[in-house]
Amino acid sequence: MRIRSFRDRHGRGVRGPLFPRQVPRYRTRSQRFDALVLDAYAPLYRRYAQQLGNLDIAVDLVPRMRLHGIEFFTDEVFADGQVPLGRVIPAGIDAKGNPTRPRIVLFRTPIEQRSRTLEERQNLIHTALVALLATHLNIAPHDIDPGYQW
Repeated sequence: MRIRSFRDRHGRGVRGPLFPRQVPRYRTRSQRFDALVLDAYAPLYRRYAQQLGNLDIAVDLVPRMRLHGIEFFTDEVFADGQVPLGRVIPAGIDAKGNPTRPRIVLFRTPIEQRSRTLEERQNLIHTALVALLATHLNIAPHDIDPGYQW
């Protein structure tokens, strides 16, 4: 029997996930991203619980919007240049005639590609949520977070 050794040949540290899949603490990339979104949203929700009671928060892998020929986005889309990072979908009626709730959607892949560290990712998620919540509530982002910068 041969025991496989994991050497750190190039000084990069441990490679791969920290926990094996069988351990209850193991989380996929999407689960970790979802947890970051919930952590960023919780204090904002507590502050505006009455206004945000019927708002849904969702995470999508990539933007599913028609972007051909768009030179600039409305306030309902939070973007980095031509790449949407999140959007507000207002309440409406679905294809079956049922009412839908308003929703904020964050796009995981563009946000992950623009953040190298966990702290950058947390800041970008917070910034996107503040901008989108401000649009939804029809207030200035600085009213939600006085240190807002974008």
